[in-house]
Amino acid sequence: MARQFGSLGRPIARKVSEMLGIEYYDREIVEFTSKKLNLPVSTISDEEESAKSEFFNMSYPLGMGTNEIQDQIFAVQQKIITDFAEKKPCIIVGRCSDYILKDYTDIINVFIYAPYTARLCNCVEILNMQPAEAKKMIAAVDKARDAYHKHYCGYSMSDKDFKHVMLDSSLLGVEGTCEVLVEIIRKRFNLK
Repeated sequence: MARQFGSLGRPIARKVSEMLGIEYYDREIVEFTSKKLNLPVSTISDEEESAKSEFFNMSYPLGMGTNEIQDQIFAVQQKIITDFAEKKPCIIVGRCSDYILKDYTDIINVFIYAPYTARLCNCVEILNMQPAEAKKMIAAVDKARDAYHKHYCGYSMSDKDFKHVMLDSSLLGVEGTCEVLVEIIRKRFNLK
């Protein structure tokens, strides 16, 4: 599941995993990466984040450019994501998982987005950010995520040609968006 900053993609992914009773992986991938590379989580996070904010841990990808350590991190995360996907059904948030798992037939690639005003409102009201900080974060995180995705995948994370489902989370909110996604997943995989 890919998402725009402030679209509430992370809580949607977490809730969908709860509703389906399957695993959810996001920041855990960073922890596994730090163990595999024998680097502190803080080092992995530093490579993932080029700006410092309490909100970057939950949203900022591997920076605007890449370097050798970022390429190593991507390679390790690629293996971790593949291992997770092969073990059992799960939801993987971001980290180019749509591209990494492109040859798998039993996946659904989802992109969660929302209009700018809705994302700004979510950042202020739900994430308790100041409006000025929220505006900067939306611009910076979206730009960084897209640059990272284009660098490693060759296409934008919001490119409809690589997504099965694209949902505007402002239309139905977190609960409603989750209900729609769960219904799609159940129908796609013949689950009850």
